[in-house]
Parts: sequence; C-alpha cells; structure tokens
Amino acid sequence: VQVVESGGGLVQPGGSLRLSCAVSGSIFSISAMGWYRQAPGKQRERVATIITGGSTNYADSVKGRFTISRDIAKNSVYLQMNSLRPEDTAVYYCNIVQLGTYYWGQGAQVTVSS
Repeated sequence: VQVVESGGGLVQPGGSLRLSCAVSGSIFSISAMGWYRQAPGKQRERVATIITGGSTNYADSVKGRFTISRDIAKNSVYLQMNSLRPEDTAVYYCNIVQLGTYYWGQGAQVTVSS
C-alpha cells in the first residue's frame, strides 16, 4: 500500500490550503482515513479522521476551520484547511487503516507565516 500526500506549502495567516492524499496498491478493506500532524519538538497529533460509514472526527483545535473529505472511487482523502494560524505549522501526514494496519505517507510541510 502506498500513501502519497500533496498540496502543502507556505500560506499567510488567515489563508487556505488543501491537502490531498492518494492511496494505491493492495486496497481492499480500508476502515479509516485521516490526517495527522507533527510540529517541531512536539508529538504527532491527530487532526481529522473519516471512517467507512462517513463519520468524521476533528481535533478541537481545528473544528470549524478544517474539513476532511474522501473520494472512494479514487481512493483519496482530502483536508481543506481554512483560517490557518501560525500554530497550524507542521508536517501533515496522511494515514489509512486497513485490517488493523496503519499506513503512512511521507508527509507534507505546511507553513503558516507572514
């Protein structure tokens, strides 16, 4: 299983970015897809997840600003990030769970700075 993120970059505070994640390989029973992030000197934290039935869950710090979505036909998951803040600066990782195994992408840098 391969997981590849795209869409990171530099954005000013208050701006928006959209991250994309494409999953390929032996895909047959994904139970959850999500986004995590890790800022320098901090532990990796969960940002948003979406499960098979479509239910979503967000970290309190991003509720109302970030939206996770997916395209099942394309085996893809997205993260729309609005009203970005400097504290959102981190490497963002896409994650999928299949039969209890976690698969991770290589990460996409998001930097929020003026």
